[in-house]
Amino acid sequence: MTHHPIRPVPSVDALMDLLAGCAGVWDTPDRSGDPVDILDHGLQVAALLAASHPDDEEVQAAGLVHDLGHRLVPGDEAGHGAHAAAAVEGLLSSRVARLVALHIPAKRCLAATDPHLALSPESERTLGRQGGPMTPEEAAAFAADPDFAAALALRRADDAGKVAGARVAAPETWRPVLERVAGRRAGTRAC
Repeated sequence: MTHHPIRPVPSVDALMDLLAGCAGVWDTPDRSGDPVDILDHGLQVAALLAASHPDDEEVQAAGLVHDLGHRLVPGDEAGHGAHAAAAVEGLLSSRVARLVALHIPAKRCLAATDPHLALSPESERTLGRQGGPMTPEEAAAFAADPDFAAALALRRADDAGKVAGARVAAPETWRPVLERVAGRRAGTRAC
């Protein structure tokens, strides 16, 4: 796949516009993939993470934006996590970007270690293009990552947040969370 330079998202307003632009955009250009568009999927994942991790707004934000790479570089299944991470890292935080990037390795880890893992047909199809299940050595190394538990939580929400017709909050309800996460990032840059 050719290299695609990703422009950093400069503001929460621009991020909200990018999210809004994901309505009617699917993980596969021909809509053969998951049954919800990227916006609805991100909203479902963020809501699931808000319920399971109410005190971790970074993981919630990561859930909201984790699939933006499908919009930024359509058709790059293996690289979509890295594209989304590159877009949001400067605005949100290094941890949000890492969690976004880790949602694909987390799928590979779970595919190797969780015999009860139920992937959507599309996630099952793309697993091979994303490196397949991890080896035991890769899974052990991944388990040592400080964000291992949060990455697995995001991945499990990713798998669960693909329900056509699910009721989700409007994107604008996430603006305060994104502003707080971005504000904390701005505060660390000022020091």
